[in-house]
Amino acid sequence: MPEKIAFVGVGRMGANMARRLKDCGYSVTAVYDVHAPSAAALAKEIGAKAPKTLAAVTAAADIIFTVVTDDASQLRIFAEEGDSLLVKAAGKVFVNCATITPKTHVEVERRASKAKASVLEGCMASSIPQARNGTLYLMCGGSRKTFDAVKPILEKLSTALRYIGKTGQAAQVKALVNMVMNINTGALAEGLGLGNALGLDLDMLREVFSQTGANSQVLKTDGEDMQNRSHDCYFSGSHAAKDSTIAWVLGAEAGLAMPLAAATKLQFDRMVALGLGHLDKSGVAELTFKGRHA
Repeated sequence: MPEKIAFVGVGRMGANMARRLKDCGYSVTAVYDVHAPSAAALAKEIGAKAPKTLAAVTAAADIIFTVVTDDASQLRIFAEEGDSLLVKAAGKVFVNCATITPKTHVEVERRASKAKASVLEGCMASSIPQARNGTLYLMCGGSRKTFDAVKPILEKLSTALRYIGKTGQAAQVKALVNMVMNINTGALAEGLGLGNALGLDLDMLREVFSQTGANSQVLKTDGEDMQNRSHDCYFSGSHAAKDSTIAWVLGAEAGLAMPLAAATKLQFDRMVALGLGHLDKSGVAELTFKGRHA
């Protein structure tokens, strides 16, 4: 009998993952979001239900993907009492895709195990178009048996699927990916901002960057947007601030001095404080170009 799938958290990532699996022929039976109109609209679009409770989501599916915003939200949907995904969850599988701290993934695993359910980290290093097209870079942590059981579904979402190791380790790798990405983003914003202040042609400068050691994936995705102040959101400044904090805390807990990570965290925190957190992370350039928000 084909698996029944549900999604909790149907913002742009969760909704597009649900659409992708529906297109691949899977039975997406239920979608849920704290913003009920978003769930209702998606449910109507893909022919699913939009339950009013988390318990009803679990009852409607065999495999539940969660794509929520932060640790508090993740712990709330896996509450040990009251309305929760863990109500009558025995035998269910939860694939948790939010960028949250490793220790929260471990705590959710403990709670799910107590309810006789299984969990898997499904940490994503991609953005909205990849979620829709099934080309996510997906890093998984948890039981290898659980990973193998849901692998056929994950392969419809990801063209770069990796099993990392035990629960918490995929979140650690994701934190490091985003830490390095955010450092590169902040550095590029400063480089282009300084080039602008010096009166250099930024088209020329970006081309030189692309042909030298200054090249990076961030240059490809964000360089032109920084120059042209085009900050349509694919990965927000507020998410960059959150993720930079996760990595910085991991470093502090490991007893490492990470001045670049710390400076990047402060820069994205400042972006949020200025009311720019809703912009794409490329919006950090608004802090580095003369005459902009800074």
